[in-house]
Amino acid sequence: MARIFDVIEIPNMGEDELVRRFPEHTSGDFRIGSQVIVGPGQEAVFVRSGKALDTFGPGTHTITTANIPLLVNLVGKAFGNRTPFTAEVYFINTRVFPDMGWGTPNPIPVMHPGIGLGASLLKAYGTFKMKVANSKFFVEEVVGRRGSYSKDDIQDWLRSAVLTQFRDMVGTLKKSAFEIQSLTSDISEMMVSKTQDDFGAMGLVLVDFKVSEITPSAKSAQELRDMGLIDMQTYMQLQAADAMRDAANAPGGNLAGAGVGLGTGMGMAQMMTQAFQGGMQQPQQQQQQQAPAAAGAAAGATVACPSCGHQNPASSKFCGNCGTQLPAAPEKQFCTQCGQEVAVGAKFCGNCGAKQT
Repeated sequence: MARIFDVIEIPNMGEDELVRRFPEHTSGDFRIGSQVIVGPGQEAVFVRSGKALDTFGPGTHTITTANIPLLVNLVGKAFGNRTPFTAEVYFINTRVFPDMGWGTPNPIPVMHPGIGLGASLLKAYGTFKMKVANSKFFVEEVVGRRGSYSKDDIQDWLRSAVLTQFRDMVGTLKKSAFEIQSLTSDISEMMVSKTQDDFGAMGLVLVDFKVSEITPSAKSAQELRDMGLIDMQTYMQLQAADAMRDAANAPGGNLAGAGVGLGTGMGMAQMMTQAFQGGMQQPQQQQQQQAPAAAGAAAGATVACPSCGHQNPASSKFCGNCGTQLPAAPEKQFCTQCGQEVAVGAKFCGNCGAKQT
């Protein structure tokens, strides 16, 4: 015969326990007259067939048909005063769970056009407090048929929900990293209201949220460049500035050493700027140089008279010195790879080096 429980209580719930079932590993048999003892900061919920039914707050309660109306309606009124009924009782820890930590595993990109680089990468961490607000909903939707449920079982989900809302909110501020750092109190207050829907969907409530610190990432420029949030020219200017700083702080520690370091840094900055600009200008200069050369080559071409040796313009048909008919100009030959004109009979292109067939 199954055991009938006359006393239903869990007096020793752990600090991190959210829920524990009675009995823990199976359903129990209870009867009218059994006592339900609910400790301070607890709530007891009767469950049958996966449905959360009647609830008891702190205190000692004797089960009657009057205080378990939902359960009576479900199993029927025919069980009588001596007939046991089967159910599960879940004890919920309703106290506030403090000091649940959160933090950004990766820096958060924050865009602020027209301020500094136009973007920053921020890291942040802090704590939050939460509690179970709807015991029946939490048992049905989250705990299910588990015998126990602790803070650790849900903390990853809570952190994810908090971080999602924190990223969204910080991204909408449109402020620089330094301005955001001074808004920790305002951000904390806004987060409490912003995350309530997420917590409420689990039967929980966010009681408090604290931002302990917001700091810029130590490698912001490099990471911003890797993420495509700043252009190459801006990044090069930052690198030049860092080089100037490092050179000025080089061993020596005197004004002359700082001056040398500053000069070196300025030289590096100029070199990088020139390299960036030169890369853009070089193709244009090559084109400008090639055009006059080609025109000059065409203007200076001549052909020798076979009779007297006089040099005549390449376009001439007769020798201007003796009148002898000049040979027709040979057909032009072009490189099969780059299209550059090459000498008739040449085996290799003088421009790209490709072998001519």
